[in-house]
Amino acid sequence: MKTVRFQGSGGLTLAADVGGDPASVPVILMHGGGQTRHSWGRAARDLVDAGFYVISLDLRGHGESDWSPGGDYSMDAFVGDLCSVVATLPSPPALVGASLGGATSLLAAGEGQLSARALVLVDLVPKMEREGAQRIGEFMRANPHGFADLEEVADAVSRYISHRPRPSNIEGLRRNVRLRTDGRLYWHWDPKIAENTGRREPPTEFLQRLTQAASRVRVPAMLVRGKLSDVVSEDGVEDLRRLIPHVEFVDVAGAGHMVAGDDNDAFNDAVEGFLARLR
Repeated sequence: MKTVRFQGSGGLTLAADVGGDPASVPVILMHGGGQTRHSWGRAARDLVDAGFYVISLDLRGHGESDWSPGGDYSMDAFVGDLCSVVATLPSPPALVGASLGGATSLLAAGEGQLSARALVLVDLVPKMEREGAQRIGEFMRANPHGFADLEEVADAVSRYISHRPRPSNIEGLRRNVRLRTDGRLYWHWDPKIAENTGRREPPTEFLQRLTQAASRVRVPAMLVRGKLSDVVSEDGVEDLRRLIPHVEFVDVAGAGHMVAGDDNDAFNDAVEGFLARLR
């Protein structure tokens, strides 16, 4: 895969890893808040190997994409970025979004702001669990003064993802941080994103917007949940099934909110099998 730059809304430049034949069915991978395009692990490469045209995007303010000069990290801004990328494609894409990327994909598809081939929501439903959402925000707001080295980064990740073994090789975490002039490592996202994330119960208007968007989804849809997730409960799953009666559901045992990273093989098998039926 190669790194490509797209123009997002408002003139921001978005970084993406792109691979596969542009004439094949396009798949856009949208990571969660505080993550980067690398969070998909092998999923992007496996989808390319399976014959799809894959765009694994860094959301605005994340990874190698531009930070918003005015701090615009509204859902409309994220949706606008996605629509800009989709406008460059010759055919409608399948949208695969985790958490924030899932909310972006759901709104774009459900509100008719773009034409999608299919929708895969990864640990994201309109009826989210308040405590789980708050924990994400707490993690993103922690360590505002950065880290001395990768060992401290690994310690912070292990505290947040306590069910996952601490990696013996922590070099992979270097892609999630950036070295600043003070010699310390900082997360690879704009701190403005985290200022209000999960600080309180998601606004009623936002949840209503997700609910209304879900009720309008007519394309093939799938929900992949981490069985250990503290963001998507059984009630949340049933609520989504009510809103999208045709939605398929996969529960990945042993995985938490970051499903793709927790059990890459199970996640890839589920998503590849679903997308293969679209061709």
